[in-house]
Amino acid sequence: MHGNPMNIPPVSIAAAKAALIEQYADPLLRHRATMLWGTRGVGKSSIVRQLAAHHGVPLVDLRLTTIEPVDIRGAIYADEVQHKTVWFPPEFLPAPEQPEGILFLDELTAADQRLQISAYSLILDRRVGHYELPAGWQVIAAGNASFHGAVSHDMGTALADRMFHFNVQTVIDAFLAHALAHGFAPAVMAYLKVRPDRLDDTQSQLANDHLVGASPRGWEDISNVLKSGLSESAQRLFVQGRIGAANAAEFFGVLREIQAGADVLKLLAARPGADTVALLPRTLDGLYGMLYGLLAAAHDAVAMARALEIIEQLPEARGNVPLPLREAQTLAMELLLQRALESGLETTVLDSAAYQRYQRQREREGASA
Repeated sequence: MHGNPMNIPPVSIAAAKAALIEQYADPLLRHRATMLWGTRGVGKSSIVRQLAAHHGVPLVDLRLTTIEPVDIRGAIYADEVQHKTVWFPPEFLPAPEQPEGILFLDELTAADQRLQISAYSLILDRRVGHYELPAGWQVIAAGNASFHGAVSHDMGTALADRMFHFNVQTVIDAFLAHALAHGFAPAVMAYLKVRPDRLDDTQSQLANDHLVGASPRGWEDISNVLKSGLSESAQRLFVQGRIGAANAAEFFGVLREIQAGADVLKLLAARPGADTVALLPRTLDGLYGMLYGLLAAAHDAVAMARALEIIEQLPEARGNVPLPLREAQTLAMELLLQRALESGLETTVLDSAAYQRYQRQREREGASA
């Protein structure tokens, strides 16, 4: 492939996952392989694992850049009884007693071209040599195109015509939902909320011929660094070594604003009213730092109820510049309710006087609109 020849629209990783779940549920569609195209760290491998877990079926995950062509085709053996050579298929390919599952061919476009021949046989014919993939298995492949800045071999139109193709791209809202569900460091989520263009800077990285840049996978690593308890000096080294010096410098600059903008622990301990208003953030970075900090802290009924009270008072914050307080309040209430539903605290939210007043206010605003 040269340039960017894809004539399909981008889809979020969440949309791709939902479509794959439906595809697997249809026995006929399951027989047609699907190819996931996307940049590094966008989550292609993760959604395939989640797909297998959703349907409760086995997953065979083959990283094609780590195996040899013979590993798929199997070993050749001289059968003296039949007076012929036969192929012994490898043990990692699904056996007939495993009627259903997912065969994931990861890094397809980066694999050695001799290996791709064997992989293509599984995709095109659902067989390689004398081995045949059981009827209930679905083949999913993933890889990068040349314009993603990765090592990539061309995919011919004959193969491309035998597959469904998803052009998976990073969508900030989907990433933040994933980050929240997996307990990312609040500072990372707050930073990316106000700097969504920093989630994946592959194109800038390629344009400047930089080796290191930001990606969704990289931000997960940054979250782990911040949560690790490393010294500040060590954190800086690891962060710049993962996302690049310029990205790290901006991130730590915003991190200082977040830390100075709101102290979540003091807010949780403060009394409702003027004491709370005095601690509310005055900057955009501080605003979202507080929001995601409260979400991280709302892990029990007491903290959840107090977080709702704080968010109710958010429109009372007064900063040096106009802040999207109503929008942030709506987002926070929605995310707190989502967190409550996931952790069994929904009664705490629904019985909260602060949440009930917020709902009535929303209804009045809707009626007057």
